[in-house]
Amino acid sequence: MQEIIIKSDKWYTYDDYLQLDDKYEYEVIGGKLFMTPKPRPLHQEIVGRLYVALHNFLKQRNIQGKIFLDVDVIFGNQVVSPDIIYISPERLSIISEANIQGPPDLIIEVLSPSTQKYDRKQKSQLYYANGVKEYWLIDPATQLAEVFSREDKGWYRAGVYDEEDTLVSPLLPELEINLREIFDVS
Repeated sequence: MQEIIIKSDKWYTYDDYLQLDDKYEYEVIGGKLFMTPKPRPLHQEIVGRLYVALHNFLKQRNIQGKIFLDVDVIFGNQVVSPDIIYISPERLSIISEANIQGPPDLIIEVLSPSTQKYDRKQKSQLYYANGVKEYWLIDPATQLAEVFSREDKGWYRAGVYDEEDTLVSPLLPELEINLREIFDVS
């Protein structure tokens, strides 16, 4: 199943998004309304393992940043709900009661067959244009993790890791994530 772009001449805004009251999940990028299918169980397992790894890292080093799962992130009239976000202690002011108002420091998307192209293109462009510092793409199908760092002219691929590797982050230099544990499908 593919992500569905709602075909319409209408230009969607965050206010339009707030008026949606059905059971579906939506995001608004570039005035287009995207409906995305619910994630698969393996996707959610990997999200959970990544969250725990990041949470434990922050706790062990007493870093007062915040990690969130599936929360609305607002960029003007655009809204997305990344799988995982991290906000550094210096930028906690972007957290509101209802959502995140501006770019998190780190966004992690776990790819699904239905949203892979969307995560790699539209979301990647949106994140870069709005000042996200680091972007991870985690692919359960190929057991690859790509880490992108922000540079002046675009994303720089800081690393590509497979299930045999330990993922490291330029943004969080002491962070090391054993990908065998993340991709474990047993």
